[in-house]
Amino acid sequence: MKFSSKEDVQAPIATVFGLLSDFEVYERSAIRRGAEVQRVGEHDVPRVGQTWEASFTLRGKERRTQVELVQYTPPTEMFFESKSDGLITTLELELVALSTNRTRISVTFEIKPLTLPARLFVQSMKLAKTNLSNRFKQRVAEYARDIEDRVSRMA
Repeated sequence: MKFSSKEDVQAPIATVFGLLSDFEVYERSAIRRGAEVQRVGEHDVPRVGQTWEASFTLRGKERRTQVELVQYTPPTEMFFESKSDGLITTLELELVALSTNRTRISVTFEIKPLTLPARLFVQSMKLAKTNLSNRFKQRVAEYARDIEDRVSRMA
Protein backbone atom coordinates (compact mmCIF):
# COMPACT_ATOMS: atom_id res chain seq x y z
CA MET A 1 0.00 0.00 0.00
CA LYS A 2 1.39 3.37 -1.03
CA PHE A 3 0.81 6.93 0.16
CA SER A 4 2.23 10.02 -1.53
CA SER A 5 2.02 13.77 -1.24
CA LYS A 6 3.69 16.91 -2.60
CA GLU A 7 4.08 20.28 -0.90
CA ASP A 8 5.81 23.49 -1.88
CA VAL A 9 7.98 25.25 0.69
CA GLN A 10 9.09 28.87 0.61
CA ALA A 11 12.81 28.17 1.20
CA PRO A 12 15.93 27.28 -0.81
CA ILE A 13 16.44 23.58 -1.61
CA ALA A 14 19.71 23.31 0.36
CA THR A 15 18.08 24.73 3.49
CA VAL A 16 15.07 22.41 3.20
CA PHE A 17 17.32 19.39 2.65
CA GLY A 18 19.44 20.38 5.64
CA LEU A 19 16.38 20.55 7.87
CA LEU A 20 15.01 17.25 6.53
CA SER A 21 18.33 15.51 7.18
CA ASP A 22 18.63 16.72 10.79
CA PHE A 23 17.97 13.24 12.15
CA GLU A 24 18.49 14.22 15.80
CA VAL A 25 15.21 16.19 15.60
CA TYR A 26 13.33 13.03 14.57
CA GLU A 27 15.06 10.96 17.25
CA ARG A 28 14.07 13.42 19.99
CA SER A 29 10.50 13.63 18.64
CA ALA A 30 10.12 9.83 18.69
CA ILE A 31 11.53 9.65 22.22
CA ARG A 32 9.06 12.36 23.39
CA ARG A 33 6.25 10.20 21.99
CA GLY A 34 7.38 7.20 24.04
CA ALA A 35 9.57 5.31 21.57
CA GLU A 36 13.04 4.03 22.34
CA VAL A 37 15.47 5.02 19.59
CA GLN A 38 19.09 3.95 19.30
CA ARG A 39 21.56 4.83 16.54
CA VAL A 40 23.63 1.88 15.40
CA GLY A 41 27.28 2.87 15.06
CA GLU A 42 28.83 6.32 15.09
CA HIS A 43 27.35 8.79 12.64
CA ASP A 44 28.45 12.39 12.88
CA VAL A 45 27.05 13.27 9.45
CA PRO A 46 24.21 11.65 7.49
CA ARG A 47 25.38 8.93 5.11
CA VAL A 48 24.16 5.82 3.32
CA GLY A 49 24.04 2.88 5.69
CA GLN A 50 23.14 4.94 8.74
CA THR A 51 20.86 2.77 10.88
CA TRP A 52 18.52 3.19 13.83
CA GLU A 53 16.82 0.59 16.00
CA ALA A 54 13.54 1.59 17.59
CA SER A 55 10.86 0.06 19.74
CA PHE A 56 7.40 1.49 20.40
CA THR A 57 3.88 0.47 21.34
CA LEU A 58 1.32 0.30 18.54
CA ARG A 59 -2.22 -1.03 19.02
CA GLY A 60 -1.28 -2.26 22.48
CA LYS A 61 1.67 -4.36 21.30
CA GLU A 62 5.40 -3.72 21.59
CA ARG A 63 6.94 -3.32 18.12
CA ARG A 64 10.58 -3.30 17.08
CA THR A 65 11.97 -1.92 13.85
CA GLN A 66 15.26 -1.20 12.17
CA VAL A 67 15.47 1.81 9.87
CA GLU A 68 18.28 2.26 7.35
CA LEU A 69 19.20 5.25 5.21
CA VAL A 70 19.53 3.48 1.83
CA GLN A 71 20.03 6.45 -0.48
CA TYR A 72 21.32 9.91 0.37
CA THR A 73 21.87 12.38 -2.47
CA PRO A 74 22.12 15.98 -1.20
CA PRO A 75 20.24 18.18 -1.89
CA THR A 76 17.62 16.19 -3.79
CA GLU A 77 16.87 12.76 -2.34
CA MET A 78 16.73 10.51 0.71
CA PHE A 79 15.39 6.96 0.79
CA PHE A 80 14.79 4.96 3.98
CA GLU A 81 13.88 1.30 4.41
CA SER A 82 12.46 -0.19 7.59
CA LYS A 83 11.96 -3.84 8.55
CA SER A 84 9.72 -4.99 11.37
CA ASP A 85 7.14 -7.62 12.30
CA GLY A 86 6.68 -9.02 8.80
CA LEU A 87 6.55 -5.61 7.14
CA ILE A 88 8.93 -3.69 4.94
CA THR A 89 8.24 0.01 4.76
CA THR A 90 9.97 2.55 2.56
CA LEU A 91 10.04 6.33 2.78
CA GLU A 92 11.27 8.41 -0.14
CA LEU A 93 11.84 12.15 0.08
CA GLU A 94 12.53 13.99 -3.17
CA LEU A 95 13.22 17.71 -3.44
CA VAL A 96 13.00 19.85 -6.56
CA ALA A 97 14.06 23.50 -6.72
CA LEU A 98 11.18 25.45 -8.26
CA SER A 99 13.12 28.72 -7.93
CA THR A 100 16.00 29.99 -5.83
CA ASN A 101 13.68 30.39 -2.84
CA ARG A 102 10.98 27.77 -3.45
CA THR A 103 11.26 23.97 -3.12
CA ARG A 104 8.82 21.14 -3.83
CA ILE A 105 8.95 18.21 -1.43
CA SER A 106 7.58 14.87 -2.66
CA VAL A 107 7.01 12.23 0.02
CA THR A 108 6.19 8.60 -0.78
CA PHE A 109 5.56 6.00 1.92
CA GLU A 110 4.97 2.35 1.05
CA ILE A 111 4.10 -0.66 3.19
CA LYS A 112 4.76 -4.20 1.95
CA PRO A 113 3.61 -7.23 3.98
CA LEU A 114 5.85 -10.31 4.21
CA THR A 115 3.77 -12.57 6.46
CA LEU A 116 0.12 -13.54 6.72
CA PRO A 117 -0.52 -11.44 9.87
CA ALA A 118 1.14 -8.49 8.13
CA ARG A 119 -1.06 -9.03 5.07
CA LEU A 120 -4.15 -8.95 7.29
CA PHE A 121 -2.88 -5.73 8.90
CA VAL A 122 -2.31 -4.08 5.51
CA GLN A 123 -5.68 -5.35 4.24
CA SER A 124 -7.43 -3.73 7.21
CA MET A 125 -5.59 -0.48 6.39
CA LYS A 126 -6.86 -0.65 2.81
CA LEU A 127 -10.40 -0.43 4.14
CA ALA A 128 -9.53 2.97 5.58
CA LYS A 129 -7.22 4.07 2.74
CA THR A 130 -9.08 7.31 1.95
CA ASN A 131 -8.98 8.44 5.56
CA LEU A 132 -5.33 7.38 5.96
CA SER A 133 -4.36 9.13 2.70
CA ASN A 134 -5.99 12.34 3.84
CA ARG A 135 -4.24 12.16 7.21
CA PHE A 136 -0.89 11.47 5.48
CA LYS A 137 -1.31 14.49 3.18
CA GLN A 138 -2.32 16.66 6.13
CA ARG A 139 0.78 15.61 8.09
CA VAL A 140 3.07 16.34 5.12
CA ALA A 141 1.44 19.78 4.71
CA GLU A 142 1.88 20.49 8.44
CA TYR A 143 5.52 19.50 8.26
CA ALA A 144 6.07 21.74 5.21
CA ARG A 145 4.60 24.67 7.16
CA ASP A 146 6.85 23.77 10.10
CA ILE A 147 9.88 23.91 7.80
CA GLU A 148 8.82 27.34 6.58
CA ASP A 149 8.45 28.51 10.20
CA ARG A 150 11.89 27.19 11.12
CA VAL A 151 13.45 28.89 8.08
CA SER A 152 11.79 32.21 8.92
CA ARG A 153 13.12 31.99 12.50
CA MET A 154 16.63 31.31 11.15
CA ALA A 155 16.56 34.47 9.01
